[in-house]
Amino acid sequence: METLRVKQPMTLPNGRVIKNRFFKSAMSEAMADKNNSPTKAHLNLYSKWAEGGAGIVVSGNVMVDRAALGEPGNVVVEDERDLPKLKEWAQTATVEQTELWMQINHPGRQSPKSMSSQPVAPSAVPLRKPYALFFASPKALTLSDIDILVNKFVSTALVAKKAGFTGVQIHAAHGYLVSQFLSPLTNQRQDQYGGSLNNRLRFLIDIYYGMRQTLGKDFSISVKLNSSDFSPGGFTGKEATEAIKILATAGIDLVEISGGSYENPHMFQSVERETIFFLDYAEQLMETVDIPLVVTGGFRTLERMEQALEQKSTSMIGLARPLALYPDLPRKLMNGEMTGADLPRLTTGIKHLDKKIGGLMAISYYEQQMKNIASGRAVDLSRNGWKPLITSLKGHGLTGLYSARKSE
Repeated sequence: METLRVKQPMTLPNGRVIKNRFFKSAMSEAMADKNNSPTKAHLNLYSKWAEGGAGIVVSGNVMVDRAALGEPGNVVVEDERDLPKLKEWAQTATVEQTELWMQINHPGRQSPKSMSSQPVAPSAVPLRKPYALFFASPKALTLSDIDILVNKFVSTALVAKKAGFTGVQIHAAHGYLVSQFLSPLTNQRQDQYGGSLNNRLRFLIDIYYGMRQTLGKDFSISVKLNSSDFSPGGFTGKEATEAIKILATAGIDLVEISGGSYENPHMFQSVERETIFFLDYAEQLMETVDIPLVVTGGFRTLERMEQALEQKSTSMIGLARPLALYPDLPRKLMNGEMTGADLPRLTTGIKHLDKKIGGLMAISYYEQQMKNIASGRAVDLSRNGWKPLITSLKGHGLTGLYSARKSE
């Protein structure tokens, strides 16, 4: 019998062998304590994912600056104060040869008013209405500020390595700070960090080279990158292709492809059928670069996963929301215990309302399911959208309508 492609190991450019093709993409857990430190809940949740069979498990947003949060409950790593807790997290989540990568991020202008009265960005470009109601206008970064932030990203990555994480992922998508540097819409600088693609890419490249020099050639460094902003005048697919070619030449170990931002949340769309976002783009790109590329969002059946790997449309199968309901889905798919995962389509019973805030309901719903797994409770497969909606509004207020974003 032919071995399933999802079972096949993969070797990264740095020589590290990944045990299979399942890639658990980042989802923001919002489970840090009041000091933005990891908790027992992180250990419980990530142990389930590690035991569940994924080859690579990527953490939710870990912020590099305690003064710049994306939402309540973010873990922050800007020094070694939580190193013992981080070591516990890494030890728990690297069982059975599981790779644990820390996703490292800064929200830039996408830090809501409840989190930051004065966010920073490449340029002082506020979010457009109605999002501007919930996000303060950002302050443009100085060259000195940029140097400090590059060092913060590198320092966080070094703490991750010391703690036992086996890799890091630089979050350069979804309209966060690194993504803001890449987009002409949010980067209107006239210095070496603005204008041409090479200049707009410089912030990311500085972070990458800083990490590589500090962490060594054998440590896994990856990037999550928009294939496009899906906004006129923004970061384009052609530019993304050129950026990935540059990153590949620089020695990046893996690129996860996504797209969109808070203002245009293409990555949070709900679909009725198994639609794999960004797959066509990745398939074309894989013909031009010789590094692992990962597509996340939309994979639901083993048949479709096998087809994508066979057609070389993706190097790994990126999963997020399915693993918030079935943390052992990879193992069960490989063992023949499941052939796929159906996700409940949440509804309030009011079609117009569902269309307006369906994404928010889903965000809150999957966040709650992660907390259920972490606490040992059963997940709730209900389609009732009112409970997660009310929970989100209680936790985030109206700001949650625009700021409580999670990746898939």
